[in-house]
Amino acid sequence: MKNRNYLKDSSATQTRTMKASILYVEDDETLSFVTKDNLEIEGYGISHFADGLTAKNEILSNLSKYDLCILDVMLPEIDGYALAEIIRERNSQIPILFLTAKSLKDDRIHGLKIGADDYITKPFSIEELILKIDIFLKRSQVNNSSSVSLYTIGQYEFNYKNLSLKFGGEEKILTQKEADLLKLIAENQNEVMKRSFILENVWGEDDYFLGRSLDVFISRLRKYLSKDASLKIKNIHGVGFIFETSK
Repeated sequence: MKNRNYLKDSSATQTRTMKASILYVEDDETLSFVTKDNLEIEGYGISHFADGLTAKNEILSNLSKYDLCILDVMLPEIDGYALAEIIRERNSQIPILFLTAKSLKDDRIHGLKIGADDYITKPFSIEELILKIDIFLKRSQVNNSSSVSLYTIGQYEFNYKNLSLKFGGEEKILTQKEADLLKLIAENQNEVMKRSFILENVWGEDDYFLGRSLDVFISRLRKYLSKDASLKIKNIHGVGFIFETSK
């Protein structure tokens, strides 16, 4: 049986109105009960699943009703990594947050590479989890607003609202986090951006392990923009990055 001492003490919270629907997959009975209860008090609608196979069936039939997914990595039947891949095959926009007892960088990087937006390492506080959820949902709301955010990036057309990146007749649909990062660098072309500036604006905080996440997402954007040789995202050692264009 897993260690159940995953949650740090958290202060009492006030009941709020329904804010979002969350798919939550966790096999630890005590942890899932406490987490679900606290998130429902905060106003979220929580659909909890205790194993990967049941969660997979829900994803295949009802993914469209959810606003965000919280996945434990180590699960019976099907692990969280496999579930994230299934989700991403069907929806590139919905935020995916991993809960993991693993602290190794490679495990975290693997999760990000297959489409997760962020992760929280156990033990975690409810306040930390709620902060992460709120950050992702607020950005989703901005993305779904009526205003259209169009950017020309070299030979690419980037539509932030639709999460689309077009080059000629080709179109790439980005994840929400990829779009958030591309929007930020598109608005700061040919300017040095400190790592702390990027992390605080895209991830909501400046953290060492989130910095590793940033490197993964920068690598993705370099690949997506590689068809235009005039575009370069360069490392500025010890400082951050500069997105060089012909602007």
